Amino acid sequence: MAVFTPLTTEQTQDFLLHYNLGELVSLQGITAGIENTNFFLNTTKGEFVLTIFEVLTFEQLPFYIQLMYHLAQKGIKVPMPQVRKDGELIGHLMGKPASIVTRLSGGYEATPSKTHCMLAADIQAHIHLATQDYPLYQENLRGLPWWQANYPKIAPFLSDELNSFYQKALNEQITLQESSLWKSLPSSACHCDLFRDNVLFDGTYQSPAMGGVIDFYFAGVDKWIFDVAVAVNDWCIHRDTGEFIRPHVKAWLDAYHKVRPFTKEEREVWPQALRAAALRFWTSRLYDFYLPRAAETLKPHDPTHFERVLQQRFTGYIPTLP
Repeated sequence: MAVFTPLTTEQTQDFLLHYNLGELVSLQGITAGIENTNFFLNTTKGEFVLTIFEVLTFEQLPFYIQLMYHLAQKGIKVPMPQVRKDGELIGHLMGKPASIVTRLSGGYEATPSKTHCMLAADIQAHIHLATQDYPLYQENLRGLPWWQANYPKIAPFLSDELNSFYQKALNEQITLQESSLWKSLPSSACHCDLFRDNVLFDGTYQSPAMGGVIDFYFAGVDKWIFDVAVAVNDWCIHRDTGEFIRPHVKAWLDAYHKVRPFTKEEREVWPQALRAAALRFWTSRLYDFYLPRAAETLKPHDPTHFERVLQQRFTGYIPTLP
């Protein structure tokens, strides 16, 4: 969502000619994030988000765009991809794939309450159930094979102590994810990046309402329990230490379980799933911090945050699944 590819007014107007979305009113770059170029796009027919994809290819993108379309058609609050005049959901802009989706109402909550956690957990469970019949397949591109392939690139930047810690965590995941137990867990297309800044809320802090889930461009087919672990590792923690806020994580797990009950096998792998989720984001943040791509506005995340989270998942409190 950093601005890797700036756009002029004329370029945006030309792209809009392929849609029935009216005339350009304004275009504003979004600086948060580090993967794609996003703009708030206002036209005479509404408010939208225009995305230029910097990493995902034309061949990979249908999985993500059609996933949002699939969920929106089932009544789940996600951005609805707009159909072009040629019937497609993806176009070409500056030589790269691009799309326009509806802009959801509300804003993200930096310090979520138990109520926010319950609302987010509820929609996460409904997304999991709704994607069981989604026909397209794309593995989580930031899963275990990606960690294995990119660890050698980041290892030179780590101390001996951190390399030892990383290797310990990675070896655990190799053993776990090659096991028949892990392979048997329920799965389908998951968001895989359900952080607090990817969920929007309407209403007030005391009485929030779900605005919707955004930014599905890290989505992939993965284990539901991994997706839950990704979420609680962000929503339900003390930011400075990575420790769980116990009432928050209990609220999340109970709300999710009410919609889609956890299985016995998921309870068995839950501690390792939490470590998998922490390792995934420690890996990507190390990579983006030490091997960044050029961008007009780029704000790489601090990798030590997920180092602390991963340490906590080895030595700290682990909540029990309901």
